[in-house]
Amino acid sequence: MDGDRKRDRLRSFVIGGLVGASAAVAAGRRRRQTPDRRATSAGLAAFEGAPCYRELVERERSDAET
Repeated sequence: MDGDRKRDRLRSFVIGGLVGASAAVAAGRRRRQTPDRRATSAGLAAFEGAPCYRELVERERSDAET
């Protein structure tokens, strides 16, 4: 009886190890890809690219010339 119990535990341990290893392999294959660069500007660069900012800069430039 004691030998059967040890064998059942060993079998359960081996099956659990196989399931865990296959989950680790599957997770490694599904690794997320990180984007290289942002599609939009961040911080001050985003503000400087805005049409309203460009219009303000052009207006200040024309005021300074006159």
